[in-house]
Amino acid sequence: MTLRTERDRETGVAVVTLDRPEKLNAIDLAMAGDLAARWRDFRFDESVRAVVLTGAGGRAFCTGIDRGAEVPQPSSPYSLDDPLLRIGPKANDLWKPVIAAVEGMACGGAFYLLGEAEFVVASEEATFFDPHTTYGMVSAYEAITMAQRMPFGEVARMSLMGTAERVTARRAYETGLVSEITPAGGAVAAAVRAAATIASYPTDAVQGTVRAVWSAKEAARTQAMAQAPHLIALGNLAPERQAELFAGRGGGGAPRLR
Repeated sequence: MTLRTERDRETGVAVVTLDRPEKLNAIDLAMAGDLAARWRDFRFDESVRAVVLTGAGGRAFCTGIDRGAEVPQPSSPYSLDDPLLRIGPKANDLWKPVIAAVEGMACGGAFYLLGEAEFVVASEEATFFDPHTTYGMVSAYEAITMAQRMPFGEVARMSLMGTAERVTARRAYETGLVSEITPAGGAVAAAVRAAATIASYPTDAVQGTVRAVWSAKEAARTQAMAQAPHLIALGNLAPERQAELFAGRGGGGAPRLR
């Protein structure tokens, strides 16, 4: 299995851990399917009233799509099959609150998950970056998702600078992406404490509040997401050229921190 799930039936909190530490918790097709299934299961599990999402190993929360994943694409230029669009709780109609606990790197496709969490807790060693432009790819879904959480200029800088720099946990806190910073190794415990508090409240009121908060921004987000496939089709380099850039930079380079 690509996920580990621990349920505390006394507190009503479930902890879901992305469990591919040897791959920096990159998402392959199996993990994408497991995530979607887990969120759907939680919809019907009354013992779970709040969820914490984290990554195994401490080096990374998630580094996006696994570069080795083969995603078949339709021949039509008017459609795009992106398995990451289906990995988040909201995409699977789960409105129980989800708190992300970030240790280490969170980059690229990890933003699909961070973007559908209610809030983010990060350790002081966490970093955030978006490598798409470095490798000749359009940051569309990722940038749109982060634009719901960060000021325009901060999203633009992170999306355009690629692997050249990483956003520190402190800077992420200052710009609103992160709501709490913990000492190294403390993000999960802090997120679980917050989740336990929320889970102690009447669940219908909590889920109604989650829906209300999301409804405040959903119209703009939906319209922006509708443009993403067209921008990707127009702006992405051919896959073989992307691979050349990825290999030539050794998978990243040495990004600066800010």
